[in-house]
Amino acid sequence: MIPAMPASATTSRQAPVAALRFGRLAAMGTVAALILFAGVWGSWATAHNVMLTKGRETGTIKVTRCAEDTCSGPFTPGSTGARARASAEIAHTVAVRKGQTYTVVVKPGTDEVVRSGPAGVLYSWVPLGGALLLASVVVAGGLRLTRVAWVLAGSGVALLTAAFLAL
Repeated sequence: MIPAMPASATTSRQAPVAALRFGRLAAMGTVAALILFAGVWGSWATAHNVMLTKGRETGTIKVTRCAEDTCSGPFTPGSTGARARASAEIAHTVAVRKGQTYTVVVKPGTDEVVRSGPAGVLYSWVPLGGALLLASVVVAGGLRLTRVAWVLAGSGVALLTAAFLAL
């Protein structure tokens, strides 16, 4: 027969394990929160121009030439107070093609434009979609919250797929 351990020995062994568990949860929770914050921060740089268009210049751009990182073309105003520009720049992505016309919003104080409408909104939140996917791995592995991780991953995949289909 094995003798029972005294209560103080069991308690003294559980304290370091609980501290390590708390430390892991705190560290992984912080990492997941930072990843999600970075995704929102990266998305908001473009998203606020696309989503909050009141008082901003809106219109269309016909892409006439593309360089390595940017495409440009004439900007035709579509809102009151917007001025026509002989050349406005838009980021050269897989969704921007020479010869196409896109609805855009002008970034205040510049001649740079970003796509507007549903495609522009979804495209601006792509960094958040990637952050959701990355955070889901941290939540599943570090926090061991598999259901929450599946929700994060599903949300990220849905956002990225919607952006892909809208462009």
